[in-house]
Amino acid sequence: MSRAQRGLLWAAVGVLCLIAFAAAFPGVLATHDPVLTDVRGALLPPSADHLFGTDQSGRDVYSRVVFGAARSVGIGLLATAIALVAGLAIGAVAGLAPRWVDVSLMRVNDVLMAFPEFLVALVVIAVLGPGPVNVAIAVTLAAGPVYIRLARVQTRTLRVAEHVEAARILGVPRLVAFWRHVLPGVLGSLSVLATIGIGSSILAASGLSFLGLGPAEPTPEWGLMLAGGRNVLGQAWWISVFPGIAITVTVVAATIVGRVLRARAEGSGR
Repeated sequence: MSRAQRGLLWAAVGVLCLIAFAAAFPGVLATHDPVLTDVRGALLPPSADHLFGTDQSGRDVYSRVVFGAARSVGIGLLATAIALVAGLAIGAVAGLAPRWVDVSLMRVNDVLMAFPEFLVALVVIAVLGPGPVNVAIAVTLAAGPVYIRLARVQTRTLRVAEHVEAARILGVPRLVAFWRHVLPGVLGSLSVLATIGIGSSILAASGLSFLGLGPAEPTPEWGLMLAGGRNVLGQAWWISVFPGIAITVTVVAATIVGRVLRARAEGSGR
């Protein structure tokens, strides 16, 4: 890894640490109440008093971006975690079960993978209805097929590896051999994929919120803030630009870290 790449990686890690701190302790970084309205201070441009300006209701955009990190990143993390666990379980079953079970599960999975993730999420929201919990469920179901496919492939590869076969010859039960020798390898591969998937999940969740299918006003959430400023973009660009920057920077940083981890995992596997 070159010095420039190493610097880019550390910058991405630093951004993710800052976002994580904002999500965990928003009151430390915020300067105002994110839902406090002040009609007389509406649509003020960025200044020393309001770093990112104010919105139509006079709410401080900077504070709303800070507090929005917890909800926007939280939905992405929750959806990715559930998709990882569900993908691991279903993929492992497909990789170990008889052929007819494997074929049945994979055909359903292939149908889901044939559609764009965001389209699947929209269909799920149309069935379940809007709301932050349903957004997390929708993003999970949209992202899950990729984890299922990888878990199934890794399970089928590792279950015939030499060290697993040696354990079986020594009398280790099949379930114990899977738990000790197969599961860690599958989980490692899924974890690397999840690091990249976090960014995609955050982007999908913000997109659903932008369409009005996620949290409702006055909840500080990046996608919702983007939607709130789209009608006054020419007059007050800061309402949409700063949450848009937050989404972009977070997704890019997560993707950079994930790709580096994936490259190292592929390099160590050779």
